[in-house]
Amino acid sequence: MSKALLRFVRLSPTKARLIARQIQGMNAELAIASLEFTPNKAARVLSKVVASAVANGSLDAKSALIVSCRVDAGPVLRRSIPRAKGRATAIRKPTSHVFVEVAEGKEMKSSKSHKKIKQKVSRAWDKKLIR
Repeated sequence: MSKALLRFVRLSPTKARLIARQIQGMNAELAIASLEFTPNKAARVLSKVVASAVANGSLDAKSALIVSCRVDAGPVLRRSIPRAKGRATAIRKPTSHVFVEVAEGKEMKSSKSHKKIKQKVSRAWDKKLIR
């Protein structure tokens, strides 16, 4: 099992989580291929982190599975923009911490987290969207 962590990325965590949910439990090679065709900054960032996690464990991307893909909120950069009548309003520029954990397919099936991944793939919120 290998990990990769990218911290302080100038990226909104809510937007990045949308992409992170899609690739969790997926094959690493398939995830990287699908992220390349996703027109999103979060997809480019997550693609690099997944590739880094595979390289960190010196795994084969074809047999590696994404065990967990987590995006946490980092510190928020606060800027101000001038407005009418001498006022200034705040602009929030959020940052994120991206964490990806990858495991070999055979290693994954023997671990306890395999059952958790199966449960996460068939999430309850997916069923709510179908209704």
